[in-house]
Amino acid sequence: MNDLAPLLTPEGRALLDDVRGTAPADELAVATRLRREHPAELVSAALGQARLRQRAVVKFGAEDAERMFFTPNGVEQSTRASVAAYRAGRLKSLGVTSVADLCCGIGGDAIALARAGIRVLAVDRDPLTAAAARANADALGLAGLIDVREADVTEVDTASYDAVFVDPARRGGRGRIFDPEAYSPPLSWAVRAALRAPHAALKVAPGIPHEAVPAQAEAEWISDGGDVKEAVLWFGGTAPGGVRATLLPGPRTLPGRGLPDPEVRSVGRYLYEPDGAVIRAHLVAEVAQEVEGGLVDATIAYVTSDALHTSPYATAYEITDRLPFNVKKLKALLREREVGILTVKKRGSAVEPEELRRKALPKPQGPHAVTVFLTRVAGAPTMLLGHPA
Repeated sequence: MNDLAPLLTPEGRALLDDVRGTAPADELAVATRLRREHPAELVSAALGQARLRQRAVVKFGAEDAERMFFTPNGVEQSTRASVAAYRAGRLKSLGVTSVADLCCGIGGDAIALARAGIRVLAVDRDPLTAAAARANADALGLAGLIDVREADVTEVDTASYDAVFVDPARRGGRGRIFDPEAYSPPLSWAVRAALRAPHAALKVAPGIPHEAVPAQAEAEWISDGGDVKEAVLWFGGTAPGGVRATLLPGPRTLPGRGLPDPEVRSVGRYLYEPDGAVIRAHLVAEVAQEVEGGLVDATIAYVTSDALHTSPYATAYEITDRLPFNVKKLKALLREREVGILTVKKRGSAVEPEELRRKALPKPQGPHAVTVFLTRVAGAPTMLLGHPA
């Protein structure tokens, strides 16, 4: 599909309605029926768009996804709506009324900004992607707030906007790009664009090295439902050099306080598993202080404590057993305890959870559930058994 225009015609829109929700197994029969009355290329495009809309539901929700237009890369690379809405709300709270959205993709972030009441210039150099962004602004009734422009973002004048938002491409022909200077455009260009604006937000990969974060930026790692989604570099109206972790839904934000690394201590009654955004933001020390705990190992982001605390930034488990890594002993213990459900988590272990689950519990029997943590304690491979506290 190299052109959205046929799908935007009355015939194309009627076809999209007709193929909505088509299951993969039914596509051939549906295509055969529709090609009797419609051009084959248009039918194929409609079915392709239906598949993309089904994939997009997890990010945009069914109501929006069924009205929007997507490209394969657009579905893959667009921001989850909940994350985009949070970021738009933060810009709104800074007094931003207009944003230049550079590398806008199919318009997911522009939509969130517009819904927050912010005027948006959405720019992308790819013609099909820009066409999708324009169609989405129109489909969701936001065309009055979103001006889509097909252009090279490095040539766009953003001086009249309160803020710039840059979401550089982080995928190439060989998959994900990890070097920020290999982004398109490079992070260094995005930082220069940010420093020229009163406010700016740069979306980067959550694995960005802390040393690559500019001194002028506040770095924020965001997770949604426990999955780390992105990091954002904020400029203007924020704390330069600051670090925070934000968990959605909520939002719940944990700011960094510059605490030293927690001490290593013996395994206590409770084990705390910090949220991924907390770990990426290097804020495990803040969690350890909150739960009166320490680390099980200097290199592992598991916190242990004798006290039970409720924290939105970590999941607590009550530890019942501590064993040296030994599959036979684990298998015997699970059989003795009549365990039928085994959850395996790991940090600092080369063992694959599914492999251990298959070997330790080949025939699940019994009513009980156990969580086993494969980790290191004081440098030694260890299995910690427990259950959610």
